[in-house]
Amino acid sequence: MMNMILVKLGGSVITDKTGLKAFREDQTKRLALEISRSGKEVFLIHGAGSFGHVLAHRHSLQNGFKSKDQVQGLARVMSDVRELNQKVVETFERSGIPCASIPPSAVAELDEGILVHLPTHLFMAYSELGLMPVTFGDVCLDRTRGFGICSGDQLMEWLAREFRPERVIFCADVDGIFTSDPNVDPKAEIIHEVDERTLEGLPRTKRYLDVTGSIYGKIESMLRISSHSMDCMVINGQVGGRLESALGGEEVIGSRVISSG
Repeated sequence: MMNMILVKLGGSVITDKTGLKAFREDQTKRLALEISRSGKEVFLIHGAGSFGHVLAHRHSLQNGFKSKDQVQGLARVMSDVRELNQKVVETFERSGIPCASIPPSAVAELDEGILVHLPTHLFMAYSELGLMPVTFGDVCLDRTRGFGICSGDQLMEWLAREFRPERVIFCADVDGIFTSDPNVDPKAEIIHEVDERTLEGLPRTKRYLDVTGSIYGKIESMLRISSHSMDCMVINGQVGGRLESALGGEEVIGSRVISSG
């Protein structure tokens, strides 16, 4: 077990996913300051949000290479998600956290859409130098399909399995995992403890255009991640102070994901 905390900033937290390439700088700065004040060693993953999903969906990049018509879109998405990553990294560095960006398109490989190669020694080496490793949802080479989408959740799962962090925190745009979408259903209730049985009652729906899967698939990934860490939780990254409290091990509003394994 490594004395490190794995943090995922969802694309809906650091961008406005209803727009195109809409970066939430103030919110990202607040989250950076919360991580800085916590004094914890963090490996950071962030989603692509409005910098990746719209064009990736338009060009069907999640389905791999189908025609040369996709190539321009492929290049554009890689450029856009790196632009977002640069904004995130610059925001963190201005908040006193030196970062090392590790773009999956340059180092990772998929096979049939599944992450099969990620050089994790890079994360450890940068961390030992005093830099916070930062990676993100990206387009990657796929050994079978030519290319595909490497989601932030896939990266979280790989890094959790490799490093077994003391805590894993997913920052979403809602208070946790709900019985239904709380943004459209006033009767939605937060699920404080999520396990395999929870999946049976969840609707398989999406609120935004998202090429990396529904909340159902994300919870399946979180359940696997929870088997590699003492603590795995989903919290609202839009509420000031909540990430800082979670990093410090305090009780916060959210959902704990519990593996039966």
